Amino acid sequence: MAKFIILDTETTGIAESDRIIQLGFFVLDGREIEVYEDFCKPDIPVSIEAMEVHHITPDKLQDKSKCKDTKAYKKLCELNTPDNYMIIHNAPFDLAMLAKEEFVLKMKLIDTLRCAKHVYEDEKAYRLQYFRYKLGIYKQEQQEASRWGVKLQAHDALGDVLILKLFLSKLKQAVKDKFPKLNPVEQMTQLTKEPVFIKTFKFGKYKGKDLADIAKEDAGYLRWMLTSMDNIDEDLRYSIKTVLST
Repeated sequence: MAKFIILDTETTGIAESDRIIQLGFFVLDGREIEVYEDFCKPDIPVSIEAMEVHHITPDKLQDKSKCKDTKAYKKLCELNTPDNYMIIHNAPFDLAMLAKEEFVLKMKLIDTLRCAKHVYEDEKAYRLQYFRYKLGIYKQEQQEASRWGVKLQAHDALGDVLILKLFLSKLKQAVKDKFPKLNPVEQMTQLTKEPVFIKTFKFGKYKGKDLADIAKEDAGYLRWMLTSMDNIDEDLRYSIKTVLST
C-alpha cells in the first residue's frame, strides 16, 4: 500500500547557501500515522530574519546532528520509493533544501500550493496560514494536535505539517468537485506538473491589471521581463509566454 509523506522544513534562511535546521513529516499509512521530527545543526549560521519567522535559535541546535545523520532524514530516505507520495506546500523550496543534503526525490509529488492555485482560483493568497483561516482549519487543529502529540506553532516544521494534513483533506475534496470523474490523488499529482495560468499581475507598475491586456498594450515590457528578470517563477513565465503567443 502506498504511503503518503506530508513534509515541511525550517531553514537557516532562503538563500542558495542556506540549510535545513528542522525536518518534520507525517507518514500516513491507511488510518495510522507515524510522526518524525528532528532539529539539525547546520554548517552556517541561522539568519536573524529566519529566527524572526521560526524562532529557532542557534543554542537550540548546538548538540544536534547534521541533517543527513538524523533519524528523520534516514527514515525519509527509506520511504523514498516510486510507490509513495511526497506532499509539500511549495515543494520547490523544500526539495531544493533537501537536495543540498543529497536527497533526490523518487516519490510521486503533490505540491499543495500549485494544486490550490489550480482549484481555488482568484484567491488573495495561497499561503498555508491563509487557508488555515479561510477554510476554518483552525477549528480542528487542537484536537488533531492532541491526538498525535504535536505542538501547534506557526512556522514550526511539525506544526505546519499538521495544518497541511488538514488542508490536504479540504484540497482533495475541492479537486473531486472540480474533476468528479478523476481519481483526486492522481489528479493532484498531475496538477502539480502543470503550470498555472496567472490572469492578473500581482506586482509592479501593472499590479491588478489583466495580463492579456498588458500583452496588447506593452508587449515589450513582458518580453523584457522574460529576458532580464531571473526571479520569475515558472507559473508567471508560462503565463507571459502564453499571452504573447496568442
